[in-house]
Amino acid sequence: MIYVGGTVFYPTYFLLVGIPGLEHKHIWISIPFCILYIIALLGNLMLMFVIFISPRLHQPMFIFLSMLAGNDGLLCTSFTPKILSVFWFNDRAISFTGCLLQMFFIHSFTGLESGFLLSMAYDRYIAIYNPLRYSSIITSRLILRLVIVFLVRVLVLIGPCLILIKRFPAFKTNVIRHSYCEHMAVVKLADADTHVNSVYGLFVAFTIIGCDLLLILLSYVMIFKVVFNLPSKDARLKAFNTCTPHICVVLSFYSTALFSFLSHRYGKIPPYIHILFSDIYLLLPPMLNPIIYGMKTNLIRQETWKMLRKH
Repeated sequence: MIYVGGTVFYPTYFLLVGIPGLEHKHIWISIPFCILYIIALLGNLMLMFVIFISPRLHQPMFIFLSMLAGNDGLLCTSFTPKILSVFWFNDRAISFTGCLLQMFFIHSFTGLESGFLLSMAYDRYIAIYNPLRYSSIITSRLILRLVIVFLVRVLVLIGPCLILIKRFPAFKTNVIRHSYCEHMAVVKLADADTHVNSVYGLFVAFTIIGCDLLLILLSYVMIFKVVFNLPSKDARLKAFNTCTPHICVVLSFYSTALFSFLSHRYGKIPPYIHILFSDIYLLLPPMLNPIIYGMKTNLIRQETWKMLRKH
């Protein structure tokens, strides 16, 4: 560590606490974390594999789903192995650069997750609102452009968060009272004015999560308007069933995200509750998404059984 003077310094590494207040139960907490991580990895890998080898699934809806699955696997891998090393081996140290990289990847993959969910909402809207023009609107070129837009968005918005942290002249401590390098958890350690960081963090959260959620809600208002105007009950049910998996995934992601975000800034709950929910918010949706789509989507279920029977 580089000491600046007095009780402040510039750290070369940080120490992760894990779940503050529950250190004596880390071994027990690690069991569900490990199980969720394994299920998330295997489920998303299998989903991507089934979509890749099945010609029937080479459709825009499933291309979006395969990208979501890949992002989910990367998201949970960006922090879970380090959490487990803290729980199992008390390996709490993470380099300053490593901490910033983990922060960047966690928030970037979260932003991409939100973008993919927005794309899938738009896909469902076009499929129901204008099915005859679906294949001419949702093209490979459009999908590629959307991916580029979402990648540029996270790079442009998340990058300055790291730059602002690097500009801090000193830190009061290098102990992060969290289980991973979360943006505000690191910012609070700085021995400097953190107002700009806090405001910019809110701006990024609203620009990515807030705007995407509003657009997804708008998409579903328009989808339901079309569905309720369909002539037959069977047609309405069939149209609604195509949206059910996406609705479940959206609810699991944004409900945990909003709870974690609001409790971190405005809630008066014990720190260990907030941190547990922060971990669950990043780990639970990647675990649930392949299960939800596997159970609710007939084509995926059929292709999965076909693949398993062959092997």
